[in-house]
Amino acid sequence: MKGFGEIAKSAIGTGALEPKQKELIAISIGVAARCDACLGYHAKACIKYGVTREELMEALGVAVYMGGGPSLMYAAEALSAFDALLEEAK
Repeated sequence: MKGFGEIAKSAIGTGALEPKQKELIAISIGVAARCDACLGYHAKACIKYGVTREELMEALGVAVYMGGGPSLMYAAEALSAFDALLEEAK
């Protein structure tokens, strides 16, 4: 787990892409891969990095495009998690 944590820290850190962009990619991959645990984790990280609902909707649209119908269901779950966590953060 420690090793994976280091990989995650390195992957999300600032580089050619900002962490905000990388979290949008991560949540989109979570949707396309149908990873329940990924949705809440990356929704929370998206909020941390200032992702707007509109930005998330665009990223989820790409995930649905790439993952088809099953990803549509997971995109709805990701949006629900984002909305709930955003409300908690207020």
